[in-house]
Amino acid sequence: MDTAVVELEQARLGRARKVAESGDLTQVLAGQVLGSRIDTTVSEALVLGLLAQDVRTFFCVFGHGSTEVGEVLRIYQAVGLLRVCAVRNEIEASHAAMALRWVTGEKAAVVTSIGPGALQALAASIAPRSDGVGVWYLLGDETTEDEGPNMQQIPGSEQSVFLRLFGAMGGAYLLHTPLALATALRRGLNTVDHPHRAGPFFLLLPLNIQPAELAQFNLAELPSGAPPALGPAADEGVYATVVAAIAAAERVVVKVGGGARACGAELVDFLELADAVAVTSPLVSGVIPYDHPRNMTVGGSKGSLCGNYAMESADLLVVVGSRSVCQADSSRTGYPLVERVVNINADPEDAMHYNKTTALVGDSSRTLGKLNRVLRARRQQDIVGSSAWLKACCDKKREWSAFKAMRYQSPVLYDEVWDSEVLTQPAAIKLATDWARAQDAVCFFDAGDVQANGFQVVEDDRLGRTFTETGASYMGFAVSALLATAVAAEPFYGLAISGDGSFVMNPQVLIDGVEQGATGCMLILDNRRMGAITGLQLAQYGAECGTRNPVEIDYLAWAGAVEGVATFRGGYSPETLVEALDRAGAYAGLSLVHLPVYFGLDERGGLGAFGRWNVGNWCADTQAMRHEIGL
Repeated sequence: MDTAVVELEQARLGRARKVAESGDLTQVLAGQVLGSRIDTTVSEALVLGLLAQDVRTFFCVFGHGSTEVGEVLRIYQAVGLLRVCAVRNEIEASHAAMALRWVTGEKAAVVTSIGPGALQALAASIAPRSDGVGVWYLLGDETTEDEGPNMQQIPGSEQSVFLRLFGAMGGAYLLHTPLALATALRRGLNTVDHPHRAGPFFLLLPLNIQPAELAQFNLAELPSGAPPALGPAADEGVYATVVAAIAAAERVVVKVGGGARACGAELVDFLELADAVAVTSPLVSGVIPYDHPRNMTVGGSKGSLCGNYAMESADLLVVVGSRSVCQADSSRTGYPLVERVVNINADPEDAMHYNKTTALVGDSSRTLGKLNRVLRARRQQDIVGSSAWLKACCDKKREWSAFKAMRYQSPVLYDEVWDSEVLTQPAAIKLATDWARAQDAVCFFDAGDVQANGFQVVEDDRLGRTFTETGASYMGFAVSALLATAVAAEPFYGLAISGDGSFVMNPQVLIDGVEQGATGCMLILDNRRMGAITGLQLAQYGAECGTRNPVEIDYLAWAGAVEGVATFRGGYSPETLVEALDRAGAYAGLSLVHLPVYFGLDERGGLGAFGRWNVGNWCADTQAMRHEIGL
């Protein structure tokens, strides 16, 4: 090996050992461990900068565009400062990094090569972008000296094409100049740790910049410290206006979005003070306990009877931290009787989404707390007892509970594909989520029917039991998320509930989960199709096309071919499914339970849809209604 390479390795190893021994990155940045200035490279300074931001987990698919970064990660992992998780797909890496941050708050970075790998990570980044989860992406890029086309770059003579492409998805920085590293790290920190709208940050690392020397680099330049949260919305008479609007309304509904994750206590107070009911996003299942009498659960195009009743009947809408996505508000037709809107949001664009809006722009929790204090001071007394509005909504919630109970009372139906009675998805999901709650396991839901039935079924008593990636509805998210169990500082058990269509999108977790030490179970609900889309096709056009899987797959044999994965048959009854889950939960590693499930026209096979959606041949009627409402 070249002498210079050996000397560089030893120098890096010496610095890494000193940093590990100190255990305090604050002292490192202050020059108390390595001195204030060091001779280093861009890649090593990058890793030090990320460690200073407490990024210690790196999900990696290395290639020729990331060997230099990989070498630094190897050395720093050797002394225990970080963990390299080599996986087999960049989409899987992104989902795992997102899940780790979402469930535990721990930061992670995704490392890819140039070209196809980076583009796969870009595709997957729509999930953290949509759901507001901060993830670092370290991506190889073409060299800066333009010696000719680089292999795997986007062909053409334009400069910075990757920068333009990745910049459309979130924050992005092309490290064209080595000493701009500190600025790049600050931009990334401000994005992934944004207190109200975190998201992905893409650091594009040209191949020739990664090993570039940084002579006497000033460690004090490496940034730390996240941007502060906003305070409550400014007053200027707005709070009084909101109180007056609440007093004048008869039927107040509160739409609770992903930006209200930290607002549980304030929301409960507000619901009582305003005599309001809540309709929640799947992203915040449990922010208000399901059993709370004012929680009408999910609403929208795939909502609940009670959630959609509250939306359809309300005359005042209070939005807290929601983007008002099409499915959440039935493509802007969900509130046909609403005359006024109060929108509490940290983002002015989201706050002004609807017409007739009084906007309170600020931190949702602090703003709601201040509004509660104003309400208490200006109202003669708090709401006591049951108003007509609350009673009507509670009646609908009881109807919803009875509706679900009827589905659970018919847990199996005959299915032609399986030529047998098999469990329905509502029954299977109810059994699985009850089992997970008893085990204190974290549930991840994949996209499609599994996801939609899932957020109608779950009855969470607190945040953190269920993670449903509804922002992008990315197939394969749930099973990939199980990798987070292998790296979390506080271990947890994960149950990934996935349809057969979603599972085959990211089966790499079978291998990577074993290699990295994941602890969890993949419950595959197999109806041999993309059931959500087949159902949509049948509802709209009376025929299906291209969504059925005629190829029989033995998922147990597939998973069993990977040493270390335990496999179990879910069977055809509630008892056999619970028995399989018990056996999976007792296994110290990664397991897969295969469960045939029903698909067909029998209404007992699903939980139904009670809202509108601007898709397919429903568009004309939905759009006409939206413009008639004018909200």
